[in-house]
Amino acid sequence: MTQDPRENYTNVEQKSYGVEELQVVGEQLLAKVKELIHEGNVRRIIIKQDGNSILELPLTIGVAGVILAPALAAVGVLGALLTQCSIEVVRSESPAEYVANKVEEVSDEVPPTA
Repeated sequence: MTQDPRENYTNVEQKSYGVEELQVVGEQLLAKVKELIHEGNVRRIIIKQDGNSILELPLTIGVAGVILAPALAAVGVLGALLTQCSIEVVRSESPAEYVANKVEEVSDEVPPTA
């Protein structure tokens, strides 16, 4: 039986509107960063160890995977080297607002039924 990797992520602190800090084990770092990128409402990811910034990934809407490939390779190397680190996530909107906006977008695209 496989364990859900999200169970190991702990939301440590909601710092301010749109900013949260997650604790991850080094080997799960790359998977979590990829997950955050796919969420779509993340503007910046900052990887820290002992409070010091190690890597900052600015994300913009429409960033191509080709552009992110070197950054993700660096995250993979960091994950192999670090035992425990934190990820500071800066969002363009709260997760609830993001979901509400996506639902509204999709509902506008669905034709009414007769």
